[in-house]
Amino acid sequence: MTVASDRPMLLGCESCGLVSPAVAVDDPTLVQECPRCGHVLLATKPHALQRTWAFVVAAAVLYIPANALPVMQVIYAGRGEPDTILSGVEVLFNTGQPAVAVLVLFASITVPLIKLVGLALMVLAVRRRSLWRRRDRTVFYRLVEFIGRWSMLDIFMISILVALVKLQALSTIEAGQGAVWFACVVVTTMFAAGSFDPRLIWDVQEARR
Repeated sequence: MTVASDRPMLLGCESCGLVSPAVAVDDPTLVQECPRCGHVLLATKPHALQRTWAFVVAAAVLYIPANALPVMQVIYAGRGEPDTILSGVEVLFNTGQPAVAVLVLFASITVPLIKLVGLALMVLAVRRRSLWRRRDRTVFYRLVEFIGRWSMLDIFMISILVALVKLQALSTIEAGQGAVWFACVVVTTMFAAGSFDPRLIWDVQEARR
C-alpha cells in the first residue's frame, strides 16, 4: 500500500498494540515484525473482505434452521412440546417473565440480525469506496465485535436448564437441533467480525487519491 503524502506510514501491532513506522511500504514481499513482541505487522488483514463476506453468507444460511428448528423440549410427566426461539419467548411472556423474554429475544434474534446486516453493509461500503460517516462505522464495528459473544446467552441458558431440571423426577429438558444451528450462527458471525478489518474503512480515501 502506497501513501500519497510524505508522512510515514504507521503500523499497529494486533498483539501488543505498539505503533511502529513502516520500513518499506513499496515492497509487499518484505515481512516486518513488531520490535516489542515479534508479531508480524500488516497494513490490512489479507483477503479481509472476501473472508468476511463468506462468513456473513454462511451465517445467514445457518440462521434459517436456527430459528425454524426447536432449540429445546420441556418434558413434564412424560409429555412435552418442542419450542423454537420465538415460541420460547412467547412462553416466557405468558408465564410472567417479560424481562427474561426480552433478554432472550434481544440476544437470540436482534443481535445476530444486527451483526449480519451491519457487517454486510460495511463490506459493501468499502467495496464502493464510500466516505460516508467513517468514524461512526468504525464505532459500530467495535460495538458489533463486543456484543457478538453475548448471543451465546441462549445456549448457556439451555445448558443450565438441562443440568438443573434433570435433577428433578417429574420433568426434564432436552436440547433440540436448533440449539446446534444457533451455536453455529454465533460462532460464524464472530469469525465474520474478526475477519473484517476496520482499517479498510479509512484506506478508502487513500485509494481514491
